[in-house]
Amino acid sequence: MHAFEFIRRERCSLCDMAQVMLHQLVVEPTATNYVDDDDTLESRYGWHVPVILRDDGQDLRWPFDAVKLREFLGD
Repeated sequence: MHAFEFIRRERCSLCDMAQVMLHQLVVEPTATNYVDDDDTLESRYGWHVPVILRDDGQDLRWPFDAVKLREFLGD
């Protein structure tokens, strides 16, 4: 399984749903970053959060489900 970062917004219900999926898959991100606090992440992802960013640079942007998430992290 790849190491990954979880990129989200504060007070974001979709981000909360993605966090629940991660918890259900029993995986923890190496970092959680908020686009609200980072101009670079804001310009790169904007409203396309939540985002899972793998250690190989590939990203999975919302919308995704638990199946897509598991496949993405396991590749």
